[in-house]
Amino acid sequence: MGSEAAMLWIQSSAVFTAYYSYFYKLVSFPSDADPYVDVQLSSVVLKHNEVPDFLHPFSPYRFLGTLILEQFKNLSKPFCVLVDSFEELEHDYIDYLSKFLDIRPVGPLFKTPIATGTSDIRGDFMKSDDCIEWLNSRAPASVVYISFGSIVYLPQEQVTEIAHGLLNSHVSFLWVLKPPPKGYGVPPHVLPDGFFEGTRDKGKVVQWSPQEEVLAHPSVACFLTHCGWNSSMEALTLGMPMLTFPAWGDQVTNAKFLVDVFGVGIKLGYGHAAKKVVSREEVKKCLLEATVGPKAEELKQNSFKWKKAAEAAVAANGSSARNLDAFMKDIKKRGAVGVNEI
Repeated sequence: MGSEAAMLWIQSSAVFTAYYSYFYKLVSFPSDADPYVDVQLSSVVLKHNEVPDFLHPFSPYRFLGTLILEQFKNLSKPFCVLVDSFEELEHDYIDYLSKFLDIRPVGPLFKTPIATGTSDIRGDFMKSDDCIEWLNSRAPASVVYISFGSIVYLPQEQVTEIAHGLLNSHVSFLWVLKPPPKGYGVPPHVLPDGFFEGTRDKGKVVQWSPQEEVLAHPSVACFLTHCGWNSSMEALTLGMPMLTFPAWGDQVTNAKFLVDVFGVGIKLGYGHAAKKVVSREEVKKCLLEATVGPKAEELKQNSFKWKKAAEAAVAANGSSARNLDAFMKDIKKRGAVGVNEI
């Protein structure tokens, strides 16, 4: 007799709802016949370009959507679905999915770091490039942290516009600018002439950073992000406002929720996802809006609210802690259980 299984979903409950609804044809989605249809996803309406783009008929990545949807054929096998989210954050979607599945939010699934004054070194390759030491020298809530994850590689034109936006806004920044991934066949990014001279007292450019420590640092004011769910959950859990700049997949949907539902973000644009370049003027405007003035204060207050909610969820007797405890008890009752991640 085979072992029973549980599924671990490492994207948001809202995105799970989108895939589930698409697979079971519960609502209409963009199609070849009608690519611009809006999608009613529980309490939120997604525009055609806010739907996970692996599901969109014009997406060059539809094959990835097909791979994910293949897993939904097996949803009758797991006795439960664990989700990297928490009840208070996505109550509407967890409540909706509970009509069909035993879904259990157990997030956030990372340990909250403590920013220190020492450099974090993870082997010879992944050095912190003294990010934390540099942040220690900056004023509280003064630095914009910029990172687009490990896969997204922006076009050179967009990097140039971001660089000029930073120059013109005069904000302090820590920018993770990675070399191109192997096999991409593109040259490394080049920053504009005079960029380093113009930002010497304001900014730092590195190839890698200890992201969780950076987001926990008191000098960081906001996070310019690609809106991957791991990064989004880290920022939400650490009370960090965001500037959203999604590229593909679930990122466009996450950005919608960060801005319009959770109230912790400002939309810089879809940029890479929309195959257009966001101008330096727009970059400057959004950087300033996210760091000074009434909107920045609103984002900060909302972010703090979700930080406290995330902490409560994983604390003793919190919603995620209770779900995880119940899952462990189920494992003991059922014997060997496999956990499949998608």
